Amino acid sequence: MEFIDYYKVLGLTKGASEKDIKKAYRKLARKYHPDLNPNDKEAEKKFKQINEANEVLSDSEKRKKYDQYGKDWENAEAFEKAKRERSQSSANGAGGFEGYSYSGGQSAEDFSDFFNAMFGGRGRRAGGRSVKFRGQDYNAELQLGLMDAYTTHKQTLTVNNKNIRITIPAGVEDGQTIKIAGHGGPGVNDGPPGDLYITFSIVNNTAFKREGDKLYKTEEISLTKAVLGGEITISTLTGVVKLNVKPNTQNGTMVKLKGKGFPKYKKEGQFGDLFVTYSVKIPSYLTPRQKELFEELAKTNL
Repeated sequence: MEFIDYYKVLGLTKGASEKDIKKAYRKLARKYHPDLNPNDKEAEKKFKQINEANEVLSDSEKRKKYDQYGKDWENAEAFEKAKRERSQSSANGAGGFEGYSYSGGQSAEDFSDFFNAMFGGRGRRAGGRSVKFRGQDYNAELQLGLMDAYTTHKQTLTVNNKNIRITIPAGVEDGQTIKIAGHGGPGVNDGPPGDLYITFSIVNNTAFKREGDKLYKTEEISLTKAVLGGEITISTLTGVVKLNVKPNTQNGTMVKLKGKGFPKYKKEGQFGDLFVTYSVKIPSYLTPRQKELFEELAKTNL
């Protein structure tokens, strides 16, 4: 049985830190993402291996089992239990698992052979009961535009050649992970399937900066508007609104537009606020008449 070295898949060594694992995963997942490599079977295979490696190595408990048992880490608990039962059975004079013994110094391939001998094929243990194993969890990254994350919508994903239609709640954040229960790898011996974990990568190519459910924007206003005040029109994510600029508005003044921010995650109909910062534009060119007027203003010590 082929053994896949998860550390090697991510280009790391066994002593890699959590930060190193996360960084390597994001870099490789983007490089081999199916959307960037259409109809490339090798890239698709590599992408699956990258997600599988990250799913194991980014979880401290799973990583500990993997470091000890290699690719059979998911069967670690069953292995330990079977070992105890075998030890007890041997102590009572009963036979073991077809004479197969574990010495503690075997390779990852030996582990696989051992598990096959113990649980594969006949898939039986003492008492004739099947040993059920939960399927492997899958990890995937889904890229969305900021406006995609603004509304609740459905999207179809292809995972292991299966189409899965999911609902993406409005307000999902960059780096957030959601679980789709039962859409991971199949179980063994009628065991339950694993789960699918989707991590979102939100691409923001708008004029807004997002922080949770808050949005921030800089709006340029003229010098005369800042001094005298007046009405301006600005764009929001859902359309344009009119604002009244107060007279004598200073450069850098921030105003809040309540409810014009980003949707609150899983709180239908609730939104954060939009904060607009005014940037007063200083004219780079003045007509003779305008210059004359400013000179008159200067005489007033304004």
